[in-house]
Amino acid sequence: MSRLVLVATPIGNMSDVSPRAIQELTAAGLVCCEDTRRTGMMLKNLGIDAKLMRVDEHTEHASIPRVLDALNEGRDVCLVTDAGTPGISDPGERIVRAVSQTAHVVTAVPGPAAFVMALVISGLPTERFAFDGFLPRGGTERARSIADLVRERRTTVLYEAPHRLQRTLEDLYVALGGRRRIVVARELTKIHEEVWRGTTADAVTYFAGVEPKGEYVLVLEGAADEPAATLEDIDRLLLAELAAGVSVRDAATVVADLTGATKKTVYNRALELSKGDDERT
Repeated sequence: MSRLVLVATPIGNMSDVSPRAIQELTAAGLVCCEDTRRTGMMLKNLGIDAKLMRVDEHTEHASIPRVLDALNEGRDVCLVTDAGTPGISDPGERIVRAVSQTAHVVTAVPGPAAFVMALVISGLPTERFAFDGFLPRGGTERARSIADLVRERRTTVLYEAPHRLQRTLEDLYVALGGRRRIVVARELTKIHEEVWRGTTADAVTYFAGVEPKGEYVLVLEGAADEPAATLEDIDRLLLAELAAGVSVRDAATVVADLTGATKKTVYNRALELSKGDDERT
């Protein structure tokens, strides 16, 4: 049967392309990619002439029939992303799911992944970790995703765009406090590769004075075993939830679950804090 081959491509340094990746891309009957211009340039530099089809977050679902048609015609299909491993915070998951339900083979050429590189060079624990990709951009989903990190004991890896970096660092500082260790990496494998290490408080201050460039990977230390939450902890979490537009009742439920405090206690405190905000406005 024909094969769908997920091919990892360099995240910056073109010397990281593997001989097997070149072999698969050369032999493919169709190469699916996020940006035909970017992938086309990469293939040209490698001396590969391939038929390209654009598959991005908006077209992935609609591309599935064409991928299946190519496989049914006996052609192998390669799937690449702009940089790194397909299907990791990039298109690919839906196509893999569809092809895996047929008799065709799904395989991969392993290689670069920015979150793995950032994790292993961070100096933070790697035995157990969570990859959360990009945080939701706003609303209750973002607030709850950040609130989940308060009690997450595994090292967590996040992606972030440059224009949202400072806001995310500030949100992490508000929710987690200023002592949690964090590693901020950018331009990995490239000439201007940078890896910054410090606390969440240090990060807010440092990056406020730095013009953000490139894609960022954030590696966040997991929560330590701590005693029961203090009133200060509860207030900090409640204020973060309320600032995100969450209702008093829902904020109390989330914070009670995170801290182990009784819902009645947290709800009453949430009411007091919300009244204080109303009086200040």
